[in-house]
Amino acid sequence: MERDRREQRRRMILGGLLGGLVLIGTVLGVTGWHWAFHDLPPAPTSAAELWSTRREPSVTLQDREGHVLAVRGPLYARAVGLDTLPDHVPQAFLAIEDQRFYDHDGVDLRGVVRALWVNFRAGRSVQGGSTITMQLVKNLILSPDRQLRRKIQEMRLARQLENHLTKTEILELYLNRIYLGARAFGVEAAAQRYFDKSATELTLAEAALLAALPKAPSRLDPTVNLAAAQARAATVLDAMLAAGFIDQAAHDAAIAEPASPVADTSDPGATANWGHAFDYALAEATGLVGDDVPDLVIRTTLDPALARAAHDLIEETLAAEGAAQNAGEAAIVLLAPDGAIRAFAGGRDYATSQFNRAIQAQRQPGSAFKPFVFTAALEAGYDPSSAVWDEPIDLEGWTPQNFSGGFRGLVTLQEALKRSINTVAAQVADQVGIARVVEVGRRFGLTSPLPELPAIALGAAEVNLLELTSAYAVFANDGARREPYFITSITNSRGDVLYEHAMVAAQRATTAETARAMSTMLQDVVLTGTGRRARLGDRPAAGKTGTSQSFRDAWFVGYTADYIAGVWVGNDDDTPMDDVTGGGLPATIWQRYMTTVHADLPVRALSAPAPRTRSEREERLAAFYSDLSASFSAILAEESSPNER
Repeated sequence: MERDRREQRRRMILGGLLGGLVLIGTVLGVTGWHWAFHDLPPAPTSAAELWSTRREPSVTLQDREGHVLAVRGPLYARAVGLDTLPDHVPQAFLAIEDQRFYDHDGVDLRGVVRALWVNFRAGRSVQGGSTITMQLVKNLILSPDRQLRRKIQEMRLARQLENHLTKTEILELYLNRIYLGARAFGVEAAAQRYFDKSATELTLAEAALLAALPKAPSRLDPTVNLAAAQARAATVLDAMLAAGFIDQAAHDAAIAEPASPVADTSDPGATANWGHAFDYALAEATGLVGDDVPDLVIRTTLDPALARAAHDLIEETLAAEGAAQNAGEAAIVLLAPDGAIRAFAGGRDYATSQFNRAIQAQRQPGSAFKPFVFTAALEAGYDPSSAVWDEPIDLEGWTPQNFSGGFRGLVTLQEALKRSINTVAAQVADQVGIARVVEVGRRFGLTSPLPELPAIALGAAEVNLLELTSAYAVFANDGARREPYFITSITNSRGDVLYEHAMVAAQRATTAETARAMSTMLQDVVLTGTGRRARLGDRPAAGKTGTSQSFRDAWFVGYTADYIAGVWVGNDDDTPMDDVTGGGLPATIWQRYMTTVHADLPVRALSAPAPRTRSEREERLAAFYSDLSASFSAILAEESSPNER
């Protein structure tokens, strides 16, 4: 009996100890589980969820051909699929990062044990046991710290990820999202950054160099530490040979000619060189797709060579001639006939001033507004040969003066536009109605406020260079109005189309007959009028000068059969220049720029006929009759009271 009682007591004690141990184990297990996984995020169930995860804000600016001009933020590129890459590209990463990628379930226990043994023997951490799946989890889901808890979480999420995604999806995500130094994320962005080519064109040596970078992308950046990067690339090639991915000959050839990065094709001066274009593109893109899309690839209409030429010409011209004429700034806009903005220069130096004078500056166009006045006149029944008196006038107390200070008497509309006679423009606007002039401006695309005041006939309303240049395109396009546009498409780096420009039918702003009549008159401005400095040799051109009050703004806007361009010159603080007129510095800049723009283009006629050129005898007779008319007008003005005129 006593023995039974002792045995029973012993069993109770053992049971109690066992129960206590179970309880302690349960508590420790629950505590450990909570410690390890209480903040564990859910594993994504599709690859789509990971494509945009943790993507930092990035905007890529492209030219009309899709070439990268500049990037703000990290360098991303379009996603590339495994089936588009040469075999040696994914093999290079697999060889050095995870040779058993296709054999494990997200965690390679053999690799973990091997790494622990190597690190134990070295006395420090020299090898990691992370699989590609675990690296993907660490980079896109968890924090990158090396705590034991995070490693346990990596393992669990890696296994969960492999249950939801295929091996191909995981490897594609890895190759497109891995950081490879120099702000480049993914093999496509890195290939473009380091080798100026697509990842689909990478050689074996180049693939090995990229695969060398994930270990320490900043330290091994080949643009900073090429020797270390190439040494690591040799290790990658050794691993590829050992894994059977390449043969000895391919290995030895790649070792003999290691890859080296080309010059930085991302343009280290891109912020300055393309700053105004970038700001404008981003503002337009925000209006088209909103401001909550952090990953944008904006393809524009820009021709980079023509854009650089515009900027260089402004700087060279103002550096040589600006100070003497107190002209501190200038801007250029170049449009294709379909409205595409091929180039613009918003000022001399973006780093000094981010203000875009081609788009944002609202300035008085002066006589560059007169073509809209004369268009209203032609629509009202005038024609280019209609005669109007150039004489002193008084319009409700407003007495406009001519630039020359004198009067020519009876002149035609064509002569008045060619010589930019203020009194004629003011009279014509008054006769056809200021409201009609404003309505013409609106039809031609002037969106800035146009007050219905007499002085608007001489360009007293403020406009910007882009809208004025676009309005002149109506004359070049036989009266058809096309909205200017700068963006052709917006995508994200995966290639998802967020916006695509759709060409719409042109709107009829005026009749072809009226537009061509005006175009003929504007050709005369360039041939024999105030815009003579804008002549392009044998290439037909049309345009108009403009100068605002006190020489604060000077303009030349004109066109050929191929392009429409506008030039503005002035000062940001609105101080007057030293006698700079539209027929001076702006016309000179326009002529130089359009000569460059048309360097490789054949000479083409405008759709409107050229003005009839007069013989020397006809010119003398015209001058004689003009002087006679002016004298008669002056005598009549002295002998007649205002009420009798």
